[in-house]
Amino acid sequence: MSEAQTPKDIWESKLEEKLLFLKNCQQEKSLQSCFKCEKILDCQVRKDYVKAVYESMNKGQTGDFEF
Repeated sequence: MSEAQTPKDIWESKLEEKLLFLKNCQQEKSLQSCFKCEKILDCQVRKDYVKAVYESMNKGQTGDFEF
């Protein structure tokens, strides 16, 4: 972590990275949404994105979300 990067920035950066992977996957499959993909329930890209969303909402701590 660089000195200028706050913990919030770390979680946001990870989320942006996972979102980019997700969008690239959708684009490769010519899909607008994961819901139209046959691999939705077993997709590691989507699982990683959902995890990054959760972690960005609670800044990596367990427990409740901070909205």
